Amino acid sequence: MTKEPSKIGRVTRKILRFSFFTFLAVFILINLFIVLSGRFYLYKGITNTYLVGKTGPSIYERDIFAYTTIATDKVDQWKTHASLNNYSLSRKDQKLMETLETKAFLVFRGDTLLYEKYWDSHKSTSVSNSFSAAKTVVALLIGIAIEDGSIKSLDEPVGNYLKAYKSNGKEKITIRHLLMMASGLDWQESAKNPLSENAESYYGRDLFGLVNRQKVIELPGKIFKYQSGNSQLLGFIIEKATGKTVSAYTEEKLWKKIGAEQQAYWSLDKENGDEKSFCCLYATARDFGRLGKLILNKGKVGTETVVPEWYMNEMTKLVDMDTEEGIPNQRYGLHIWLYNNNNDPIMYCRGIKGQYIANIPSEKLTIVRIGLERMDNFVLPKSLKGLNKKLIEDKVGHPKDFFEYMRIGQEISKATK
Repeated sequence: MTKEPSKIGRVTRKILRFSFFTFLAVFILINLFIVLSGRFYLYKGITNTYLVGKTGPSIYERDIFAYTTIATDKVDQWKTHASLNNYSLSRKDQKLMETLETKAFLVFRGDTLLYEKYWDSHKSTSVSNSFSAAKTVVALLIGIAIEDGSIKSLDEPVGNYLKAYKSNGKEKITIRHLLMMASGLDWQESAKNPLSENAESYYGRDLFGLVNRQKVIELPGKIFKYQSGNSQLLGFIIEKATGKTVSAYTEEKLWKKIGAEQQAYWSLDKENGDEKSFCCLYATARDFGRLGKLILNKGKVGTETVVPEWYMNEMTKLVDMDTEEGIPNQRYGLHIWLYNNNNDPIMYCRGIKGQYIANIPSEKLTIVRIGLERMDNFVLPKSLKGLNKKLIEDKVGHPKDFFEYMRIGQEISKATK
């Protein structure tokens, strides 16, 4: 005589059956959506995030994409201060670094390394993704291409290089508009929406098609709207203008000039494909510091001009335009972030997850931070519109942790005489 299953057992089996069929239904619906919408990039995105316990991209993803190698030449060694790393982070600052999963924090004064700390398995030879800090590198390449005659001027129409931008209102967009982040295109910039152009550009296989399908929805040159598609277009302009890939041009005109210690790498959308110019330049923290030093020295390495000074001056000047919050732009130049800092300007490159290459020119400081997380941006509360305008203009658009890293870097410099 068999025992009648317990009530708990019956309930458990019902829950398991329900869970299985629910999972199966969701699985079928997701696949049906991907196939019908043609968003096949979602497979790569899901495989490399949710299925491995992540919710988004990481700084250590070079090998899941095709990539190019950017060679170095003669290494320009950093000088090291006699008191290198004598500074000890306070308990509060150490906790901040660990909470935001910082992997590298370096402080340079001029051509001298004052402080260098790594966490976990990250070390001086580790390469990591710059994410959007790479956008500033692309901007530097534009300046170089103008100086060598490959591009005529900042105000050339994009249509001179890309046929899709010769009509439908896109003929009004110039290279300067792209650098300003004021192209007026309909690119959806989102780090969380898997259906956004950002997700497709990161995980997809057709960057050229994606950026050429963009439509104009606003008058170019008027409103600051941060869009990675603008940077990707600049990458294609560099290719068309110079006849070289973004990686090859970077190697020749930048990487071998700045005396990089290690090879760099640039992710491609597919094998033998196009560089993800809006992100995904992989390098060491020390070599990111060399890019910062180049910007700090207004495009010079020693006595050699790598990027023309006139262009560096133009690039690091606030652009006259309004932001989406309806206030005058106080945060952006030509593909570089700017912070007034009470008339003691800071210029910096930044990437999602808190990648920073920052310069405080008055103190000859370059600060590099690599990590897995960053604090939320300062936002503009509706209740403050029109009130305390100076404070709002000064702070809005800059991540909270940026201010902490600048403070720590300055404290390290002051303590390292």
